[in-house]
Amino acid sequence: MSDSLLVVEALTHRYGERTALDNVSFEVPAREIFGLLGPNGGGKTTLFRILSTLVTPREGNVRLFGIDVARHQGEIRRRIGVVFQSPSLDRKLTVLENLRHQGHLYNLRGRDLQSRIDDMLSRFGMADRKADLVETLSGGQRRRVELAKGLLHKPQVLLLDEPSTGLDPRVRRELSDYLEQLRDQDGMTILLTTHLMEEADRCDRLAILDRGRLVALDTPRQLKERIGGDVISVETAQPQPLAEQIAKRFGVEAQVLDGSVRVERANGHRFITDLVEAFPGQIDAVSIHKPSLEDVFIRLTGHRFEGDDA
Repeated sequence: MSDSLLVVEALTHRYGERTALDNVSFEVPAREIFGLLGPNGGGKTTLFRILSTLVTPREGNVRLFGIDVARHQGEIRRRIGVVFQSPSLDRKLTVLENLRHQGHLYNLRGRDLQSRIDDMLSRFGMADRKADLVETLSGGQRRRVELAKGLLHKPQVLLLDEPSTGLDPRVRRELSDYLEQLRDQDGMTILLTTHLMEEADRCDRLAILDRGRLVALDTPRQLKERIGGDVISVETAQPQPLAEQIAKRFGVEAQVLDGSVRVERANGHRFITDLVEAFPGQIDAVSIHKPSLEDVFIRLTGHRFEGDDA
């Protein structure tokens, strides 16, 4: 048996005729920030619901702590913390009242509960706001309280569904810093879903999902190294004919995407000069950038992030 903390084997799940997860398998060791990256409709939300015991998988097997998630939901729930994308705080209660209620759900009382609340609020910089109503807090402050709530019972694994949704870039970076502290100082294993490239870039490893399939699994750096060069985008009035001419002339793959011609090429700045000289009058504009995770997704799937949630 694998010694990984989480093992997902041949997981398939359907909603009627629609397949949300299609034979997905991967493993996550302890003390890792593991990201599920994909567009809406990719399957990451369904996978999150299965891991958090809200949905029972139809086919395949999921083991967390060596325990079958489908058969031992109560045991799993005691050992995980979950922060959903949708707010779960009662806006009409104070921060302290929300956390006390959460503690009671896990049979925490008295000094032990108060000690944990104080520790969490201090860690997330919210100790001076504990008497404030949740409705008076900013979006970033509410997200901190959500995290404190999910961690109150000292879970071994923290599950986060789109944790940066609605947060500005500064608060997103702060959230990533908090997660790294949990991994490094507390030995926490963290699994999060995201469609944000900046958030995915700070994960230790990523599983990229598209239309229910696992299309890649690696570190962000190694995924981007698969591109093997710069990404060049060419604006032109007739993208398909130009793409065919570029492919024939230079022996490279040229893809039409959103009305532009996309080419991956090492030493892209030099290639641009050759490109413009080879096709005078056909090119309106050219841009170049280093590979991103979205470029990896495009390479693997042939399209950008799009679709309905699943």
